[in-house]
Amino acid sequence: MSSQSADGAPITGRLAPSPTGLLHLGHVRTFVLAWCSARSRAGRLLLRFDDLDAQRSKPEFADAALEDLAWLGLDWDEPITWQSSQQDRYAVALQQLTDMGLCYPCVCSRLDVQDAVAAPHQGQEGLEPHYPGTCRGLFASLEEARRKTGKAASLRYRVPEGFVEFDDRVWGPQRIDVAQSVGDFVVARRDGTAAYQLAVVVDDAAAGVTEVVRGADLLESTARQWLLQRSLGLAHPNWAHLPLLLDDQGRRLAKRSDSLSIRALRQAGCDPQRVVAWIARSVGLGVGDKCWPRELLSGFDLAKIAAEPERNTAPKMTALLG
Repeated sequence: MSSQSADGAPITGRLAPSPTGLLHLGHVRTFVLAWCSARSRAGRLLLRFDDLDAQRSKPEFADAALEDLAWLGLDWDEPITWQSSQQDRYAVALQQLTDMGLCYPCVCSRLDVQDAVAAPHQGQEGLEPHYPGTCRGLFASLEEARRKTGKAASLRYRVPEGFVEFDDRVWGPQRIDVAQSVGDFVVARRDGTAAYQLAVVVDDAAAGVTEVVRGADLLESTARQWLLQRSLGLAHPNWAHLPLLLDDQGRRLAKRSDSLSIRALRQAGCDPQRVVAWIARSVGLGVGDKCWPRELLSGFDLAKIAAEPERNTAPKMTALLG
C-alpha cells in the first residue's frame, strides 16, 4: 500500500492517551489498530499525551501507559509531546477565531445548559446537552462578561447552520448537523486553557497528522473539529472511528474498569501476544491465538474491519488470559 495519503503527504498517525487513569482493553485496541494502519503503509506514528485536565492527569498514569504500549510491541517516532506545553499555540488559534468573530464569551455552566434544555442531546445518558445560545451576542469581550456578571467566561465557537460531511474509513460517508446536535461548543475554558476540541485540532495540524484513528464515541466530535479546521485554514486528516469495546453489560469500558486494565492483565501473567491476537479477532481479522502487531501489517486495511461493537464477556476474558 502507498506510504502517502490521498493528497500526497506522508502518512502520519498518532496515539493520544490521556494520563487520567490506567489504559484498558478498549484503549489499547484502538492504539494497536492505529499503529497497524500507519505502519502498514510505512508511515510515521507520533505519541502525544492529552493532559489538559490538570486535576486528573498524573505522571504515574503516563508512565504506566508507556509501559503498556511497549509491552504490546508498539513503538513511535520522534519525541513524545504533551498538550500542557502547547498553550501558546492554542492562544494563537483562539485569537484567530476571536478576530474573525467566530467565538464569543459565555458565562453558562454545564448545569446551566442542562437546566436550559428539556433533556440531554438525543436523550442518551452521558452525551452533551444542546447549547441553546444563551450568551450569543451578549458580551463584546471576556472582560465585559466578567464585569456584567461577576463570573469568568469561557469561549464558545459560533457554529454555522448546515451539515458537515466527511468520509470515515470504517463507517463510510457521514453527514452531521452540529448546530442541531450540540450547538455552539466550548473552545476555551473559564480559566483560559484550550478545550479538547480546539487543542486536538491545533496539535494534529502542527504535527502534520494525516489520519486520526479513534473510538466511534468521538464520531460527532469529528464534525466539530472539521469546522474548526476549516475556520483556521487547516487540512482535514483522514478519519477512522473504530467500533467500541463494551463490557458484559453492554456499556462502554471506562477507566474505572480496573479489572480490564492492561496493568491488571500484565500482573495476572497474560501473554501480550494473546492480547494482540484477541484485538485482531475482535474486529474480524483472521489470526491465531498469538501474534505481535507487526504480524498484522501485511494487507492491513481499516476499511475491512467489522463495524460492530465487541462485547467483552467473562468467557472471552478467560480465553484471553490463557
